[in-house]
Amino acid sequence: MLRHAAASPRASCKRVPRCNLRTSAISGHAEVLPDLGASESSLRDRVKHRISSIDAERGAAVSPFLVDTFNRRHNYLRISLTERCNLRCFYCMPSEGVELSPPDHILSDDEVIRLATLFVKSGVTKIRLTGGEPMVRKGIVDIVGRLHQLRKYGLQSIGMTTNGIALHRKLPALVENGLTHLNISLDTLDPFKFEIMTRRMGHDAVLRSLQTALASRGLQSVKLNVVVVKGLNDHEVPDFVEMTKESPLSVRFIEFMPFTGNKWDRAKMVPSADLLARIRERYPAVRKGSDELNDTARSYIIPGHAGSFGFISSMSDHFCGSCNRLRLTADGQIKVCLFDAKEISLRDQMRGGASDDVLLSTIGRAVKGKKEKHAGMEDIDVVTNRPMILIGVRCFTTTAATGNTASRTPRLTHLDESGRASMVDVAHKAPTSRVATAEGRIIIPKIAYDLVTGDYGPESTPPDGDPHPNAGARRDAETEEAASLRKAREKAKRKGDVLTVAQLAAIMASKRTADLIPLCHPLPLMHVAVTLHPEVHRAHLGADAPRAVSDASTAAAQGFAHASRSDIGLRNPDTDADADAARHGPVTYSIVCRATVSCEGKTGVEMEALTAVSVGLLTVWDMLKAVAGREMVIGGIVVTGKAGGASGDFVRPRSRV
Repeated sequence: MLRHAAASPRASCKRVPRCNLRTSAISGHAEVLPDLGASESSLRDRVKHRISSIDAERGAAVSPFLVDTFNRRHNYLRISLTERCNLRCFYCMPSEGVELSPPDHILSDDEVIRLATLFVKSGVTKIRLTGGEPMVRKGIVDIVGRLHQLRKYGLQSIGMTTNGIALHRKLPALVENGLTHLNISLDTLDPFKFEIMTRRMGHDAVLRSLQTALASRGLQSVKLNVVVVKGLNDHEVPDFVEMTKESPLSVRFIEFMPFTGNKWDRAKMVPSADLLARIRERYPAVRKGSDELNDTARSYIIPGHAGSFGFISSMSDHFCGSCNRLRLTADGQIKVCLFDAKEISLRDQMRGGASDDVLLSTIGRAVKGKKEKHAGMEDIDVVTNRPMILIGVRCFTTTAATGNTASRTPRLTHLDESGRASMVDVAHKAPTSRVATAEGRIIIPKIAYDLVTGDYGPESTPPDGDPHPNAGARRDAETEEAASLRKAREKAKRKGDVLTVAQLAAIMASKRTADLIPLCHPLPLMHVAVTLHPEVHRAHLGADAPRAVSDASTAAAQGFAHASRSDIGLRNPDTDADADAARHGPVTYSIVCRATVSCEGKTGVEMEALTAVSVGLLTVWDMLKAVAGREMVIGGIVVTGKAGGASGDFVRPRSRV
């Protein structure tokens, strides 16, 4: 007969040894943990004591330069070896592709090892190689071997994240040279769907690499990364879990994350909690597994299965509080957070002759700038942050830039590595022919338009024989309007011709751009051409309405007025005399300013063209403010075209209505 012991603290303590001998995973020595009892509160105390012991030992080995303001110790470095890839995964890259860094911008093998050595000596114990696809990097086996030599400085593991396409033949050599951990990316078990998601063949090659990895005795862990996209592969989750039954494989389901150009949609993301609920339906016995310290995945096990599965919930349940990761991009930028667009170039400092102490100081500034947590899923910066391919997260992809549609990842070129304002160094550039054109508009009321075009005078006064029933009242009102126009005309005359004065101001401003914009280079301009033209555009009302009274460029004024939600410059007919306007739609009045600037120099003249247009329109506003100061709107200032320079030519398509 089974007897139940009395449920008392004293009785519980009898079952627990007075002390327990455990081996520290960090130092390998034995430590004695106090007997805190088996109650829930005592168990929490035991866990806290254990974590404190580990943190104390780790803290002593991590340089202060790798500790942020939230006391997170960064002992894990992810190194991207290349921006290139042999797959084209749709969620990794913009559909139009990305422009790769020039080859000489990519870190050399020696530069990779120098930085890795600096990080390891400062406390990094884990390095993971990523890409692009790291297996396409020449000399990958030798790089792993050279990293393995850093074990004498405290490096404990060398991992790699790969798509597995070109892995299986080189895997034995990689393991022999020191590779200890391997993550393979595979998002579907369906070969046909694999080709759809990656735009390439190779499903069999990935499975072959996975089998080779599982059979390798030298690897300490093999993990399978699966990005889950709703409606695409989320129904395959139980099939991936089934793979852990016979193999010591850890499958990790990753939430679909937003990056520049991957058209992330919250509706496509499946929260990890939902996936776990589906798995429980098929495997009711699933239970929580033990997680490694600082691990990104929440692990689960199924009794009787050789492997495990887990979730990386970056979106629905972030793990920022325990983050210990830093990232080094293929072109030598340090990123302290995957979702933070800020970067600091270590490559440029190295090539400028910086010492290790200077590099470490720069790393420390970057780490100290790390935020407590990244933005929410709806607020993550997908404009200035890099696409996945250029960061180094998993099976990233690339495509050749075509024409002028692909652009380099946006960066703030006027900030130095410490975040301070700095003029771009163009000393190494050769002077070339540069041309840029910009334009903008100022929407004005009709009275201002009449003043500029000279469409005023005695002829605007109605004749005495007006047959309209309210002719007398109308004559009085229009007489007052004529007087107002004459007064406005006199004010305008005192300042001079509006368009001529604005043209001169625009030309002068273009030549003084470097004085107005602090970080612009002073350039010897060869030619500045500025034109200002009044425009009239009548909106169409229906298919039978007549064509606009202006060309495509003036049509843009109507679009600007609409986009700015402004009715300034729109003549709203309310009298019989305006019956024609009522039939054909309201009229927009504006002045367009265009400036073309050219020079022979080391940098472009877009700023000079934009400055000319901006000051030209401001001058129009100043000239007309006596009669329309509260009604005018300036906007639509854009570069419409450029030629010359490393970025190539550019022409903005004109808008039409």
